[in-house]
Amino acid sequence: MSSSQKTLIDLFKQPAAKRLKTLSSSPAPAAKLMVQCASLSSSSSSEEHIRDQDSAALIKSATILTSEEKSRIEFNKALARVKRNLKLCSEKISKCSPAGEGLKYVKLEELLVEESWLEVLPGEFQKPYAKKLCKFVESEIRESSVPVYPPQHLIFNALNTTPFDRVKVVIIGQDPYHGPGQAMGLSFSVPNGVKVPSSLVNIYKELQKDLGCTIPSHGNLERWAVQGVLLLNAVLTVKQHQANSHANKGWEQFTDAVIKTISHEKNGVVFLLWGNYAQAKARLIDQTKHYILKSAHPSGLSANRGFFGCRHFSQTNQMLEKIGRSPINWQL
Repeated sequence: MSSSQKTLIDLFKQPAAKRLKTLSSSPAPAAKLMVQCASLSSSSSSEEHIRDQDSAALIKSATILTSEEKSRIEFNKALARVKRNLKLCSEKISKCSPAGEGLKYVKLEELLVEESWLEVLPGEFQKPYAKKLCKFVESEIRESSVPVYPPQHLIFNALNTTPFDRVKVVIIGQDPYHGPGQAMGLSFSVPNGVKVPSSLVNIYKELQKDLGCTIPSHGNLERWAVQGVLLLNAVLTVKQHQANSHANKGWEQFTDAVIKTISHEKNGVVFLLWGNYAQAKARLIDQTKHYILKSAHPSGLSANRGFFGCRHFSQTNQMLEKIGRSPINWQL
């Protein structure tokens, strides 16, 4: 018999009042208590005289999780959902037939796989503008000699990573980074191992001043997205080294539909609108139901004109807690 089992059995040999006092004053971690409960159920007959109320008290203590434990479980469940969606997109591309000179292409509408968004955006890809957009993106990927970013399986990464039901915060960008290896389908974010862009460096600086966060060595914001921060660019694709090359092709209408759906169907979402381009989206948001925080863009050209000192991260958490929602852990 293990030392933990002996301790528990010895405990129940004590007078009832003393047993309950010990249980309430020195609760064991949930996992350890559950193991002890399992051990008790298979113990010898001499140990079967433990009172029912004592066992019930022990089991009740074992099922009480701390807020930190609950958050960790919720995050891991959400992360598993993200990995599933990413795997689905990757498999669709790997299984499709090559287009043109060995290039594989999957229809755009098949790359949005998160069910919660498909439910709230029914028929969006069947609208005339969306059909034109799909044909345009297909021709750019198939026929252009210039690479299109992000990779196909990451075009809808923002929506596939942050399900509709989990959206608590929205950060709006303009279009994807256009350098090789930078774009990953999340606004302001770059994959691990890629140099952190200047705008994101400034975001980290403000986070440090606002909340005391340690500045990370990478630029991957996926942990924010998994927690419910929708990192949405207004335009979801771009040609290499050609900023805004896919602007005014239909993406803005699609992402406007996303923003309007969030505004109409949800309550208490915090929208962070950095720069004039993002602030123009305020017209799509019902300000009687949601929170809007505005500042200058975090780019090197404008961060000193109102982004630094905006304290949007602490304000966001205050707003979420005010309405009973869990805050974002901004530390990466």
